[in-house]
Amino acid sequence: MKIAIYGQSYQDNALKYVFELLEELAKMEATVAIEEEFHDLITTHKPASTYDTFNHSAGLDADFDLFVSFGGDGTILRAVTFVGALGIPIVGVNTGRLGFLSTYKKEEVRSMMHAFVSGDYTVVERSLVSIMASPQIEEFNDLNFALNEVTVSRKDTTSMITVETHLNDEYLTSYWADGLIISTPTGSTGYSLSCGGPVITPTAQSLVITPIAPHNLNARPLVISDDTVIRIKVSGREDQHMVSLDSRLASIANGKELVIQKADFTIKMIEYASESFLKTIRNKLLWGQDKRN
Repeated sequence: MKIAIYGQSYQDNALKYVFELLEELAKMEATVAIEEEFHDLITTHKPASTYDTFNHSAGLDADFDLFVSFGGDGTILRAVTFVGALGIPIVGVNTGRLGFLSTYKKEEVRSMMHAFVSGDYTVVERSLVSIMASPQIEEFNDLNFALNEVTVSRKDTTSMITVETHLNDEYLTSYWADGLIISTPTGSTGYSLSCGGPVITPTAQSLVITPIAPHNLNARPLVISDDTVIRIKVSGREDQHMVSLDSRLASIANGKELVIQKADFTIKMIEYASESFLKTIRNKLLWGQDKRN
């Protein structure tokens, strides 16, 4: 069994759960690889510990059985950039507040691995969105995809931008707003939700177009089929605008056409019965909870 491990910064007591996982994997005689920077952090706390490492260009392949992400939802979004199209299932161990993606309790990492070995889980394939431009956006290079959303937004100005939008070569509208979000079902519980977008179950074959603070209040979020090709072009008072893929940013010249569509691969997320998507949204969004009852 081959296991990859990734994490970021931690509270003082969070690393002990990483070491618990490593101890359990040693008992299982698993092969372990740790992301380079995270490996440096681990060896700082336990100098005698050494493991294989990986980065964006080397160290991972499709033979890995599981990718464990320690952190929150943002950590999983970065984990996706390592996994890409390799098809390695990802599980998120939450070290902070409850997330929509990173849901497994850090105190139960040992039982998590035993449940994985016994096959007591399901794999949910989550779609991504990709962005294309000519020439391609240098800041994104081969990592031109996002699990949550692609967002265009204003830069260096308080003025709104205009986002001319076409769907499958048919003109939709020109949004006059602070920006525009093109979200996957996974991202529907992120930035899009905070801007008034709907919650969509992870396996729905849909994308959501959500304007950010639109000038016209009748500009509502729009759910479209995920086989739609979206073309957008931004204009405004400044020469550039911002484009983000999840948490990765680039400055783009106004007038440059961007083509956004579903990526040609999916990300496999491990879901345990005890931490299902429906249970997570009930807990995270406080559905059914009313102090009057």
